[in-house]
Amino acid sequence: VILLLQYNMVLSYHFLTFREESCGEGSGVEILENKPYTDGPGGTGQYTHKVYHIGMHIPSWFRSILPKAALRVEEESWNAYPYTRTRYTCPFVEKFSIDIETYYKPDTGNQADVFNMSATEKRQRNPIDIVTDPIAAHEYKVEEDPRLYKSTKTQRGPLRDDWIEEYNNNPGKTPIMCAYKLCKVEFRYWGMQSKIERFIHDVMVRAHRQAWCWQDEWYGLTMEDIRQLELETQGLLYIDKRPHGNIKEITQI
Repeated sequence: VILLLQYNMVLSYHFLTFREESCGEGSGVEILENKPYTDGPGGTGQYTHKVYHIGMHIPSWFRSILPKAALRVEEESWNAYPYTRTRYTCPFVEKFSIDIETYYKPDTGNQADVFNMSATEKRQRNPIDIVTDPIAAHEYKVEEDPRLYKSTKTQRGPLRDDWIEEYNNNPGKTPIMCAYKLCKVEFRYWGMQSKIERFIHDVMVRAHRQAWCWQDEWYGLTMEDIRQLELETQGLLYIDKRPHGNIKEITQI
């Protein structure tokens, strides 16, 4: 339903929007590095190193086990679209990491194994459907419901519960894209591994629902437009640091 070549721009737009949504007590994003590379994951691409001051943007059960100083997550990302790799670490939390590899393919997720996974990894596969996967009541927004959303610019949508089957019965009628993700999580707190895995799943469902339902905002933009928006966003946002180094919020100026 979305062109493979479009989605690289969608990812960048979604990150910019996330930065503006992230304003709030103890929250913010710093970009430490943003530079091209020629010999890295996926070959040639763009490397970014960011710091997320996550504040209230994580579940209460997660905040409860972390010291206040640990509410900082570092992200390293290698974007060689249609391949990307992203790694998250927390400098103040021992043995915590999330490593995500992604291949974007123009299909409905019917490729058996794009990562050459082991038999154990294959048994842990978990398909995500942006239409039928449940959303927590406090996360649900009518304007981000693919069952209800119809694009004014593209006339795409709403999506039915059987939208994938509908496409497979008539392939080629509309463009489509699937994100194949291999997530490796290390979080050695007793009883918390499954919770963090569920949290990652829920974040991915919400992010890809937003990518679909925000298409009237990003449709027609070019990567040059995105680069300009990045410059404007960096000029509009700053991190307001209080005495003792506490980060209060990202504030518009």
